[in-house]
Amino acid sequence: MQSIKPEKIAIDYDNYHAEHIGITSDGLQFFLTTPFEPAFPNTEGCEYIALFKFDLEGNLVDSTIDTLGPRGSYDDDFRKEKYLSRLDELGEVKFQRIEVKPFSIEHNGVKMGLIVREPEEEDDVWAVEMLPGNYMAFFEPWDSGEYDT
Repeated sequence: MQSIKPEKIAIDYDNYHAEHIGITSDGLQFFLTTPFEPAFPNTEGCEYIALFKFDLEGNLVDSTIDTLGPRGSYDDDFRKEKYLSRLDELGEVKFQRIEVKPFSIEHNGVKMGLIVREPEEEDDVWAVEMLPGNYMAFFEPWDSGEYDT
């Protein structure tokens, strides 16, 4: 069976990477998350707080990215306060499943978002990866709401 390109993916609410997703009181879908560039020899890496907002059709309508810097270069209390302030600014929300279209933005010279990965070989399948960091990966069926870590 041949894999098909994702038009929209579902993300189920959970207590892990999708603990802060849902709907705002003004009818937007949202996803608050923490993408990161991993550290490698000669590269410090970088951590971010990202708040993505989508309309009910799943189109990205707004993004707010906070650059924290390399792991260990910032105070954990500052990180927690910044993260919670992004959650608070959404107002009253309902945590629940969201359905959004893959997207990509650029911040700090880095591609971020739910980015489609095309099959490279005949046996490969389409995927959508949360980048940077690739800490969530989605595969068919696109409406399952489940992801791999």
